Amino acid sequence: MTTAAALADLIERFTGGDGSLTTTIPRLHLFAARRPSSPTHVLYRPALCIVARGSKRVISGDAVHVYDPDRYLIVSIDTPVAGQVTEAPYASLRLDLDPGLLAALILETDATPTPAMPLPGIAISTLTAAVTDAATRLVRLLDSPGDIAALAPLAEREILYRLLRGEQGARLRQIAAGEGRMRQINRVIAWIKENYAAPLSIGELATIACMSPSALHHHFKQVTAMSPLRFQKQIRLQEARRLILAEASDAASAGHAVGYESPSQFSREYRRLFGAPPVRDIARLKAAPAVLAVD
Repeated sequence: MTTAAALADLIERFTGGDGSLTTTIPRLHLFAARRPSSPTHVLYRPALCIVARGSKRVISGDAVHVYDPDRYLIVSIDTPVAGQVTEAPYASLRLDLDPGLLAALILETDATPTPAMPLPGIAISTLTAAVTDAATRLVRLLDSPGDIAALAPLAEREILYRLLRGEQGARLRQIAAGEGRMRQINRVIAWIKENYAAPLSIGELATIACMSPSALHHHFKQVTAMSPLRFQKQIRLQEARRLILAEASDAASAGHAVGYESPSQFSREYRRLFGAPPVRDIARLKAAPAVLAVD
């Protein structure tokens, strides 16, 4: 049995083969699905995502990323995406990336300078057997809870170390550094997430970022694959969808709550993103609920 197959079997056993599990190991989440899914719109946060069985497609702005047992996905910045399981049975894990742990490891083992210019916030790289092996040992600790406190940090540290030494080392160093252009873009993203219902002014965002409006637009799109306005729109519409689905808001109230003054504009943009107007989209979700998770 290959290492990927062993990892997939573990994930399917702990999740029951269909669904998600936030594990007792800090920052580790498991996912499985028995069949392909429709696109699911979620907010990705900094994480390592490994598929042990099946495949998944992630769309961020105009960028399309596909990963499977041969390729892993790294997310270095909060960004709204559409994710879709394209091949099943599907088994994957997500390890949230802790900037403090990365920074400590870099101080000990890696003197490579952090890139000055921000890198795209989502990337795909070849998955090595060494990373898969360390991830398998991390998941297997769920069978021996008494060992988690002592051994999970060692497996996580090995995973991070091997990623730093691999193709995405520069991207991980940017997560850890928290400075330069990436820090400026992060400030803008944080502002948009906290104030998504407010009118968006590129001039105000440029002031927050300490950049010119043209530089902000260029670097923001370089990192997120979308403009600040498109980023805000996706955050707004995801929140409106949550309000309608989870809090039983009507479409007009949800649209107004996230900053839309025109119900027709809200309905039009909602349909463009989710493929159906609010009432029909929510009915579809309730009939066949998607797994809203970063996996």
